[in-house]
Amino acid sequence: MIKINKLEIENVKRVKAVKIEPTQSGLTIVGGKNRQGKTSILDSIAWGLGGNKYRPSQAEREGSAVPPYLHIVLSNGLIVERKGKNSDLKVIDPNGQKGGQQLLDSFVEELAIDLPKFMNATSKEKANILLRIIGVGNKLHELEVKEKELYNQRHTIGQIADQKAKFAKEQPYYPDAPKEPISASELIRQQQEILARNGENQRKRQRLTQIQAAYASQGQEIERLQALLAEAQAKYAQLGADLEIAQKDAIDLVDESTAELEANIRQIDEINRKVRANLDKDKAETDASDYRQKYEQLTTEINAIRQQKTDLLETANLPLPGLAVEDGELVYNGQKWDNMSGADQLRVSAAIVRKLKPDCGFILLDKLEQMDLETLQEFGQWLEQEGLQAIATRVSTGDECSIIIEDGYVAGEEQAPAPQPTPPAEPKTWKAGEF
Repeated sequence: MIKINKLEIENVKRVKAVKIEPTQSGLTIVGGKNRQGKTSILDSIAWGLGGNKYRPSQAEREGSAVPPYLHIVLSNGLIVERKGKNSDLKVIDPNGQKGGQQLLDSFVEELAIDLPKFMNATSKEKANILLRIIGVGNKLHELEVKEKELYNQRHTIGQIADQKAKFAKEQPYYPDAPKEPISASELIRQQQEILARNGENQRKRQRLTQIQAAYASQGQEIERLQALLAEAQAKYAQLGADLEIAQKDAIDLVDESTAELEANIRQIDEINRKVRANLDKDKAETDASDYRQKYEQLTTEINAIRQQKTDLLETANLPLPGLAVEDGELVYNGQKWDNMSGADQLRVSAAIVRKLKPDCGFILLDKLEQMDLETLQEFGQWLEQEGLQAIATRVSTGDECSIIIEDGYVAGEEQAPAPQPTPPAEPKTWKAGEF
């Protein structure tokens, strides 16, 4: 990883002249009171390495007759300078070859010199940066889209199932009703068949009456017409035989009742209403059961996708143990960004920024007043463990500070007089023969 070995700054914002050799791994704290030039040092580094987009709006120190000067020596041997009236950039490699901003951009991570840009991003933006650098962003996005789609389907189906179950529960049920609606035409047909059979019975009864009358008449005829007795007796005998047959036919006859059918015809609307109510209840219960099965199936699919997301993140090369993405937000040790301590936010930010460009071995941190001394020490130890260099500012003059800035200088160092601008050269007068 490339780090900052040496740093010289003159006449940038509040800095008059500062030389620093930051700790290679761990925390270098630039302390001092307010308005002494601490933040100006970080702004100078950002300008020197990040390019003119980080140039302060008033880069030249107020009251200085000498333009800003920056000299940064990196651990890979590169020397970065900005000097002169236009503060032009010059990058020289160990072999003496010159480069430019493009060379610096190849290993200097933008967020390392502008960490607030990351820390002030939204939770989802932070999570997207992490997912992008560990290479699972697109796959996780596909899984989240699929999960949302299935969740919406399941939600809709669950509502329908509840509605069907509620409808079924509210429906009356008539256990005495037939399973299918009754047809009025079928009842009428059955009634007509019974009436036809009863009509046939009536005809047979009429025939019996007729035979009985004839038999009586013939008996009288026998008494009146003795002469015709033989003929009458023969006819009488025949009629007697017919009478016997007719009696046999009529003796077991029983008329069928149409009362039940007539009652059913009168009550057909009420019966069919009960049948339809029972059918509606049965169908609603069946539908509710079907939708519940679909709901459970979608729940299984959603859980499978969530497990895929978990597996995807667990197998990813995350920059910090305990770091994860849940519901599209950054989470560290179970806490979302707004619930993290300031120290944890810095630790997460530093780890992610380092992962963006692994060759960039330093970060700039402004205003570490939020950390107490114990947390500050813990954060410094973590930086050392990770081999990461951090140059930070803190409003303090305590022992935790690596250097103290006073009025634009490093406190306790002898200050050389500020260099004066070089006067313009006198025009040269050429003598004859010199040319």
